[in-house]
Amino acid sequence: MSRVEVVDLLDAALGRLVDAVVLPVSARRAGEQLGSDLVGWHFRTPAALERSVRLLSARLPELIGESPGRDSRIADVLATVAGGFATAVHESTLHQQDVIQQAVLRARDEAERELGASEARFRAVFSDSALGIAIGALDGTIEDANDAMVRIFRTTLDDLVGRTVFDLLDPEWAAAIRPACADLAHGTIDRLGEVTRTTTEDGSHVWTQLSASLVRRSSGPDEADGRRGSDYVVMLWEDITERHMLQEQLRRQATHDPLTGLANRTLLTLRLQDALTGTHDERRVGLCYFDLDGFKAINDSLGHPIGDDLLRATAQRLQATAAEVGALAARMGGDEFVVLVPDSAGPPAVLELVETLLREVLSPVRLGGHELTVSASVGVVERPVARTDAGELLRDADITLYRAKGEGKAQWVLFESDVDEASRRRFRLSATMPAALDDDEFYVEYRQARHHPGGELVAVEADVRWDHPELGELCSTEFLPLAQETGLVVRLGNWALRQICTHAFGWQQRLGDEAPTVAVTLSERHFRDPGLVGGLRSVLADTGLRPDKLCVVVPESVLFDEDDDPVDTVEILQGLGITLVVDGFGGDLRRLPRLRELRMNAVKISGPYVAGYAAEHGPDPLDEHVVRSLVRAAELLGFSVVADGVDDEAQAARLASDGVRIVQGEAAGSRVSAMEIELAVAAAC
Repeated sequence: MSRVEVVDLLDAALGRLVDAVVLPVSARRAGEQLGSDLVGWHFRTPAALERSVRLLSARLPELIGESPGRDSRIADVLATVAGGFATAVHESTLHQQDVIQQAVLRARDEAERELGASEARFRAVFSDSALGIAIGALDGTIEDANDAMVRIFRTTLDDLVGRTVFDLLDPEWAAAIRPACADLAHGTIDRLGEVTRTTTEDGSHVWTQLSASLVRRSSGPDEADGRRGSDYVVMLWEDITERHMLQEQLRRQATHDPLTGLANRTLLTLRLQDALTGTHDERRVGLCYFDLDGFKAINDSLGHPIGDDLLRATAQRLQATAAEVGALAARMGGDEFVVLVPDSAGPPAVLELVETLLREVLSPVRLGGHELTVSASVGVVERPVARTDAGELLRDADITLYRAKGEGKAQWVLFESDVDEASRRRFRLSATMPAALDDDEFYVEYRQARHHPGGELVAVEADVRWDHPELGELCSTEFLPLAQETGLVVRLGNWALRQICTHAFGWQQRLGDEAPTVAVTLSERHFRDPGLVGGLRSVLADTGLRPDKLCVVVPESVLFDEDDDPVDTVEILQGLGITLVVDGFGGDLRRLPRLRELRMNAVKISGPYVAGYAAEHGPDPLDEHVVRSLVRAAELLGFSVVADGVDDEAQAARLASDGVRIVQGEAAGSRVSAMEIELAVAAAC
């Protein structure tokens, strides 16, 4: 094969591998095909495979580029390349073995007729073969062996002859092949093939592929048991040590973290499944989830190399201590580690181990001329194996870890089902929220805002609800903070805007100028989203809603940037004709004069000061002073004031006497659906 042809073949194979990493459904087939092709192109040595894998490891990341899970997919593909190579080499070896065995058989058969010529041919094959060849008795005793056998087993011919096959192998491998050898000797099978291991005098391991065949002396039945008589066994040995070691290296890369050498998620999952296999009713398991405190500050200030060294040092300490008690240390990613304690002796024993691990982590370490000390927070779960699954155990440990960090860091917290039920509920809601949005489990109702006194409907404010299939109806306060944390709040907010504007356009068509303004409260994250303005323009155009019928309520803090200058979004929305309302008015008194520049339409006040107006004898002087001050400041700025959380007539009347003319809450009416808005408008007329 010419050099040009080889280059073309390699280019085509590399293209298939790139596609396989991008489309992992074909990864195994493409990797195995390349491994097989290498053998077909006569690149059959372990060194050829090693250089090919090393080249692919370097080139594939460059061709694919950054993508989630890229390194893991590349490692999987490279493992299948090695697997395909090993399978092809094995098949080729078996073919060679068949050829040799047939030559041996033919030579021995012809020996009965042509002893001189056949002996010469047999000896040529026997002596010159790169495979180790041994002739043995039915009990496995070696009667003759070639020079290749001597080289493979690093011994002498005299030492080989007279020993059994089982003497050559390590005890566990010898025990594994004894049954097959017995079947071969009795004629139950004609051939066996096994991978075996031998430990040499210097302590190194030799891995071999053994293939043995039965050579029959005659075709007639044996007088004793009716089976055909058997004379001897031909054994062929191939040294596969280098190939085996390379496969083990690739296998380790797939199950261990490349930075720290600890077990990765894949191996942890396998060990966790083993630990959760209930061998007896009292079996218990412990899981300790570690997160380094302040690691990001060290990584950012001293650089990633120092950060990596710190992770390695921490991993070594965790591994050494965990190994002493038969536990497994694993890296979950970033600065998070897990220690799995199979067959736990109970909570006290696991917590004692955690205390020891924390002391090890807290010990100062000197890296790059810096003496560093890092603490850790730990979530600990210890429970019976019965009725426990791996996902639940990891989730509960993760939840408990965040509780430990929230309670002050540098400590451990033991999972308690009652205490952590709220966290588990939050975790479950976070995990199911994206699917719930796809499945239309969210809907919009409206809270009314009315003049007081008089009761005229001024506006309605959207209130997103979740019709959860298991937990029932959930109010926005139960899931919006989670949406904010997970980043889903932008997607949820865009969905709500389209629903709200569609409803409001229907009111606009049927009620004309009597249709109420619809208000929507945007989170800080949503208001700062670069796609907000474009999305709003698109929604207004698609639904046909007049911009002046839409009111956007935003927190006071989001109206200004880091330099305390007004954000451009405010001016753009005002230019579209959208009404803007400040939520949490008066939260930062220094910004009050700046609000005049923004030409907002109204402000909202709420909280304990407004709630104080619901007291039986009226608000205390401090509540009254704060509310009056905020109302007066709004008047000076030219803003209307809306009080939220007004639940009865007496509270509304007291606020009205202090200048609040618009109220929201039960005093303005209960929440209503989009269809009930028209009835509410009719009732107010």
